[in-house]
Amino acid sequence: MATTDLKLEDAGSLPRPGPLGRIVRLGFGVLCLWYVVGLIEVSSSLLGLDGHIRSVVLNGILFGLFLVSYVINIGFSRSWKKWPAFVSASVFLVVAGLGYLTEGTIETRSMARVVWGWELYVFSHLGVAFIIAGVIGTPGCEMRAFHDLYSRLTGTPTKEHYCPIGPLHSIDQWESARFGR
Repeated sequence: MATTDLKLEDAGSLPRPGPLGRIVRLGFGVLCLWYVVGLIEVSSSLLGLDGHIRSVVLNGILFGLFLVSYVINIGFSRSWKKWPAFVSASVFLVVAGLGYLTEGTIETRSMARVVWGWELYVFSHLGVAFIIAGVIGTPGCEMRAFHDLYSRLTGTPTKEHYCPIGPLHSIDQWESARFGR
């Protein structure tokens, strides 16, 4: 069951991903970074005088709101439940409301910039985490990849977290059982 609760396990508790788990992580990382490239490509029009929200930016709002709590909670070892999503949505609503009051529309330069910057962070963080997790074989959730990399570089053990959403936990368990990892 998908939960944003922070449930850290001791180092070595979760199986390291096998080849399939690593390939899936790399694939998700490429998809996230491909989206980031799309965001960067529209940055000149968003940051210029035009400022209208482009479809590439709108496409990521709901998915980003779903993911932001996992990115923050697991990635930064926080137990803030759904608060990152609530705060993000609240900021969007405030900026949209101010835009409507001052310009008569919610599609303002400020709204475009806020959503663009927020999505750039969420999907960049997620994409880089997936790539690192795929390359070094981080056990459990990709959001712990930065911690796992630090642990490997310094020799300091770090906590692990199972993947609360998506297929990664199931793939890792299957590969572990199938190939005895």
